[in-house]
Formats: sequence, structure tokens, C-alpha cells
Amino acid sequence: MPTVFRHEGYRFFFYSNEGDPREPVHVHVMKDRSEAKFWVEPEVRLERTAGFEARTLRRLAEVVTVNRERIKEAWHGHFGG
Repeated sequence: MPTVFRHEGYRFFFYSNEGDPREPVHVHVMKDRSEAKFWVEPEVRLERTAGFEARTLRRLAEVVTVNRERIKEAWHGHFGG
């Protein structure tokens, strides 16, 4: 599970076994026992969550949006293509 970056105690990461065929570019966010998954392309949007409240999800979506290129570079560096 490569960590892309950490922000205010949240861990932004990928699972190395992202399906076959591989899912589109996305990032998982975890803090304590809560987790969310955001699609990065074609635009940032929440795919699912467990434990985060709506206000936190809006903030996390902003962090993903600001770091979108960084996430995409890390994704392609890890998975290729």
C-alpha cells in the first residue's frame, strides 16, 4: 500500500492490488478507522466512504483536487502507463 502523501493526519495511498483489469486512477484516504476512496479522473469525486462525515469529505475532496497531479504521477509511477 504505497503512501502518496500525508496531510493533517490523513494518509493518501493506493492498494497495490487494484483489480484486474486495473481500475481508473483513484486514491484512498484513511485516518483512524475511517476510509474514503476518490476517483481522480476525469474529475475528483467520491466513490465511497466508511466513517467520515460530509464536512470532512468535502475538505478531503479539496485536498485531492489540489494534489491531483501529484496523485496521478504517483499512480503512473507505481502501476506504469
